[in-house]
Amino acid sequence: MTDSSATAPKPAPLTPDLCVIGAGRAGLALASAAAAFGVPTVLIARDGMSGAGRNAGGLPSGALIAAAAQVRALREASRFGIAAGEPQVNFAQVHDHMARVAAALAPNASAERFTALGVKVITGEARFRDRNSVLVGDQVIKARRFAVATGSRPAIPAIVGLEELAILSEDSIATLTRCPDRLIVLGGEPAAIALAQAMQRLGSVVTIVAAQGLLPGEDPEAVGLIRRALLREGVTLHEETKVLRAETAAKGRVRLVLAGEPEHIVEGTHLLVTAREPDLAALDLELGGITSDAAGITVSTGLRTSNRRVYAIGACAGGAPGGLQAPHVADHHASLVLRRALFRQPARLGAAVIPRIVQSDPALASVGLTEAQARAKSPAINVLRWPYAESDKAQAERKTEGFVKLVTDKKGRILGVTIAGAQAAELILPWSMAIQKGFDVKEMAGFVMPSPAFSEISARAATSFFAPLAAKPGLRRLIGFLRRFG
Repeated sequence: MTDSSATAPKPAPLTPDLCVIGAGRAGLALASAAAAFGVPTVLIARDGMSGAGRNAGGLPSGALIAAAAQVRALREASRFGIAAGEPQVNFAQVHDHMARVAAALAPNASAERFTALGVKVITGEARFRDRNSVLVGDQVIKARRFAVATGSRPAIPAIVGLEELAILSEDSIATLTRCPDRLIVLGGEPAAIALAQAMQRLGSVVTIVAAQGLLPGEDPEAVGLIRRALLREGVTLHEETKVLRAETAAKGRVRLVLAGEPEHIVEGTHLLVTAREPDLAALDLELGGITSDAAGITVSTGLRTSNRRVYAIGACAGGAPGGLQAPHVADHHASLVLRRALFRQPARLGAAVIPRIVQSDPALASVGLTEAQARAKSPAINVLRWPYAESDKAQAERKTEGFVKLVTDKKGRILGVTIAGAQAAELILPWSMAIQKGFDVKEMAGFVMPSPAFSEISARAATSFFAPLAAKPGLRRLIGFLRRFG
């Protein structure tokens, strides 16, 4: 009897204008946008279109953080004269909340939706056959342009014994139906900070072990604000401490041995590792003439790889300026490649205009240079600062912890902005636009900001640029004249 599968003809090669490899945030954004413009597009989803592209990492974290924020609000209700009592957290229902959020957004990443848009969806593992084609099973795709958007995956740091332990990640934390009794969070990056604070609020006893410290590279004053908030809420911190080894303790607990004299032991029931690495396995990038390293695929400021037919977007584009792994970065990459690859418009990626966000409480958002980075380039800078405590809105909502810090050159050109406090992610938007469009702080001071609103803090920080002018004799005489006769 003849095996029909062995003699079945191979499918004819597909020749779309664009082939997107990966169904994560960046890949979905690019494929849907290209299809909307009528561009023949193939989307390769390694694990199928089950909504994983939007459910992994950021979405469960965001839902968990939102649930934890409600716990915080109930605990602080008495400050407004409202007796709410200690919240009772049902973690199984918190898990259901995360699942419902994921389910509500799953249709946006479904095969049916993308097929309806005109995208050819292929399920399977993609690998480059040569510089001009990709293979998925027996299917060959010869596209005019390729975009690698395979994202990132959880990474295990090089610590002795760590690979032998059961480890939680950003992706797997959504599977928990019981709150960990004692959670160790290994890492000091934004995801580690936000998840540690959320889990502490939901009932876990949390310890952060951050070998490089909290949020390295961000403004120390803003980081100090977050550090104090974590300590105030009961989180234990071990910063700038080397982890010597990881072990399994009694009753299945996990143990980290920290360097010191003597060595320090940290034990917990669960271990969360937030480190991530580019997901490039099985792609055979070398056959495609694509250069990569431990940080990811090396790209130009236009996100083009060493193979001019191929772009890399999202978290797998490790050589991109900024090196950020965040949903808004993935969307920005997709938009840039759409303009460059399909419409031949000039578009370049610049780290200076990409906001950096920490979903902590108080929140942190920044764009451009920090004060330390600006001073390293030139000592001739201005630092303008305005506290949340002087805002009517902040006082009314009892969210007075925080500040807006602007760094400019002597002429008022904006070099960087750091916002630590409530709604920081929303407040950073006009400053990101200002840096991108080349507005100076004097122009920003002229904008009418709504009040009462948190945005008035930004307006006051910008207006403080003019404060030194009040010391000039001529201006003082004019002010005195206006007071007498105005």
